[in-house]
Amino acid sequence: MRVAPPTAPEESAAQPDPDADWIRADPSLSWIRRLGPLLRQQRARIVTAVIAAILATGAGAIAPWIAGLAVDAAVPRPDGTRSGSLWTLVIVLVGLGLARGISTYTYRYGLFSMGHRVEFQLRTLLFAHLSRLSFAFYDRVHTGEIISRSNSDIRSVQMYLAFAPIVSSQLLNFVVAIAVMAWISLPLTAITMLIMPAVYVLGQRLRHIMFPLSWIIQSRNAEVATVTHESVNGVRVVKAFAAEARQVTEMAQAAQRLRWANMLQHNTRAHYTPVIENLPRLAMAMVLLVGGHFIIGGSLSVGNLATFYLYILLLQAPFRFIGMLFIFGQRAKASAERVFQVLDEPVLVADRPGAVDLPRRSGPTGGPAGMAVEFEDVRFAYGTETIGGVAGTASTEHDAPLVFDGLDLRIGAGERVAIVGRTGCGKSTLARLLMRFYSLGSGTISVDGHEVNGLTGDSLRRAVGLVPDEPFLFSATIHDNIAYARPDAARSDVVAAATAAQAHEFISELEEGYDTVVGERGYDLSGGQRQRIAIARAILADPAVLILDDATSSIDVAHEAKIHDALVALLAERTTIVIAHRLSTISLADRVILLDGGRVAADGTHAELLATEPRYVEVLAAAGDTNRLDPSAVAGDGTHRSGASW
Repeated sequence: MRVAPPTAPEESAAQPDPDADWIRADPSLSWIRRLGPLLRQQRARIVTAVIAAILATGAGAIAPWIAGLAVDAAVPRPDGTRSGSLWTLVIVLVGLGLARGISTYTYRYGLFSMGHRVEFQLRTLLFAHLSRLSFAFYDRVHTGEIISRSNSDIRSVQMYLAFAPIVSSQLLNFVVAIAVMAWISLPLTAITMLIMPAVYVLGQRLRHIMFPLSWIIQSRNAEVATVTHESVNGVRVVKAFAAEARQVTEMAQAAQRLRWANMLQHNTRAHYTPVIENLPRLAMAMVLLVGGHFIIGGSLSVGNLATFYLYILLLQAPFRFIGMLFIFGQRAKASAERVFQVLDEPVLVADRPGAVDLPRRSGPTGGPAGMAVEFEDVRFAYGTETIGGVAGTASTEHDAPLVFDGLDLRIGAGERVAIVGRTGCGKSTLARLLMRFYSLGSGTISVDGHEVNGLTGDSLRRAVGLVPDEPFLFSATIHDNIAYARPDAARSDVVAAATAAQAHEFISELEEGYDTVVGERGYDLSGGQRQRIAIARAILADPAVLILDDATSSIDVAHEAKIHDALVALLAERTTIVIAHRLSTISLADRVILLDGGRVAADGTHAELLATEPRYVEVLAAAGDTNRLDPSAVAGDGTHRSGASW
């Protein structure tokens, strides 16, 4: 993987660097080794935490020994003397407690700080990679899957990274405790160690059970996220068809499957974890029984037995954490593999080595000059890309239906061309391929004589603007939505673009005007208002080639005519591709292209095709406006007639 996450926000706002290696790309490596480059960035915190953990472990390991000495000091010898100063030992114990508390705080803070930084970097890395993936990935992966992997899965990894070193410090406590216990009494230590094989066997069994369960739970979380996302975003459709009960049932079923998976995991934990945690208590009973006999026999002092007992208590924490480590570890492993599935997705549409920027030229009036667009022997079918396995392996069948089968099309610089055809003929696909949203099967697409695959994606999309038929607005101000492609645009430029798109009037009537925050996806506005803002956004971007994908479909006739008049003047020097799903939009074009069978079926003016091409008449008739098939609405040379009733 070649994407570098930025550092923490307070340190830098740098963008991810696609030329740096921050995740090891070899999928055969364990997930923790693949995170190695990210973890190395946190070396200072990790080293500090390790030193603090050693100090905390040392203080915790010495405390039982001092407590045992205090017990011996508190019990007079047969001759009435005492073995040491009780108050001195108590003061030492207090000091050890303070030292352990400070050290514990230091290493826990350091570890959780490290974990959250890795979480931030991994999430940024994932999002940076998602932004580079082609539409083919989003066509087959549910939004809920992406949300689940970028949230709960990464959080599981973070929890393990912070928690595992804490468990390691407990294991260090375990080693120190066993060593001191062996020095006090080998027989009692042997009795204590009898439980270890059982702990190992139970832990291994728990580990093998928890991994598939963790994977299932994360998948069920993604399913719930998908249903939630669809229900919220499709709430208008749900209510329009009175399907609330159906959506509630679907959510209940998804939530039930998640509950079952969680209950199965908790049931497994309930069977294994108490056994693992309580094995030391069995050892404690045995030690008290045998140790009592040793005291009676004079081979062991009361203080030594108390010390030994306290060390067994010290062992309880490692045993408790071992069970949690198995659970957290398997959950983190499953989650990390789900995250890496996304990070391992190949970037099908990427800039080639040596890709160049598309040069822009100015027209006579100072705006961008139009650019010629050419499709040569283009073949393309959806679902034939070679891609990875998130949410199942995508289709790689070679018999997928071809959208284009040898498409040849040339659009001259400054031309206004309408693309028409039956539903599914590839009108919108043509725009997507021109903007390089998908990898091309075969053939070439050129803009201004430059093959698009040899251009940088940023420069290509700055030169080619798109107004989609379903405009998307962000939950931001109207100003920010219009200025999305030019965040530094002055308010006057934004207003000018909105005026050209016939949006300024309704924006001015809003209480906060251009500073009005539209709701999620812009649903606070009407469909026509959203489309006008989308048109204003494209106008402000000032592209040399503008694609209008039925961009005025939700706009009333009066405003549509005004927008057409404004666009005709605006597009005088630009190349314009009008994807015509409606009759009225054809009036913007000088030339009409009819697509059929994956190729150009006819090419000419509206009047020419209306007179000579039956398939063109059929397409227009299918729009339901056969009574408006009037060639006089567009002049014979394709000149737009303002206010034409199409």
